[in-house]
Amino acid sequence: MASKRETPTIRLNKYIANSGMCSRREADMHISLGTVKVNGKVVTEMGYQVKTGDEVRFDGQRINSDKPTYVLLNKPKGFLASLKLGNYKKDVLELVSLAAPFRIDPVHAMDRPSTGLLLFTNDQIILDKLRANKTRIRKIYQVILDKNITSKDIEKIKAGVVVNKDLKIEVEDISFVSGEPKRVVGIEIYSQLYKAIPMLFEALDYKVEQLDLMTYAHLNKRDLPRGRWRHLNAQEVNLLKMLK
Repeated sequence: MASKRETPTIRLNKYIANSGMCSRREADMHISLGTVKVNGKVVTEMGYQVKTGDEVRFDGQRINSDKPTYVLLNKPKGFLASLKLGNYKKDVLELVSLAAPFRIDPVHAMDRPSTGLLLFTNDQIILDKLRANKTRIRKIYQVILDKNITSKDIEKIKAGVVVNKDLKIEVEDISFVSGEPKRVVGIEIYSQLYKAIPMLFEALDYKVEQLDLMTYAHLNKRDLPRGRWRHLNAQEVNLLKMLK
């Protein structure tokens, strides 16, 4: 009979040291002072073993002992990117499973029909920054609508559209795409609101049939075919860290 596979563990002080926060000796001091939490509970036990999947916080900041990794995917249709942990059929995590020997999470949600750029990382500081509503991140989409859009409605969108009494969605720019039908537009937006673009067009009686994220911050799809991924270089990572 096969033996049950044990969950890998690592000493808490080594986990903290691997994250780059401090040395093992300094980690022991912080553990004894009660400033380290594992899965929401203060741990003061020397030699405590951290299991794969445990959440470790050092002085309130979530840390990770794995090497910070940043992966850019050109997402194809049919795959779901969710910020909620769970088991999903055709999860985008399947597409980047060979990019790292540990879990890397998508920085934003993307539904199955949508395509384009999707960034993954295990760097919690970057994840928190890129998901924060206050962070200004330039995004350029190509949008295919169910019908031609009028120049009048293009001007309305440029002025900002109220989608309900409390919410106005503003864009940086919108224009027709050269050589394409009038139902295809390019739109530049900074909003972090999930479904902002579908909500924007629905308010003007259009339905979004296809949404493709072409540019995310300083990243684009150049030399990245649909369904493929690549690691970011040091300069690209530094530019992400500089976003405000």
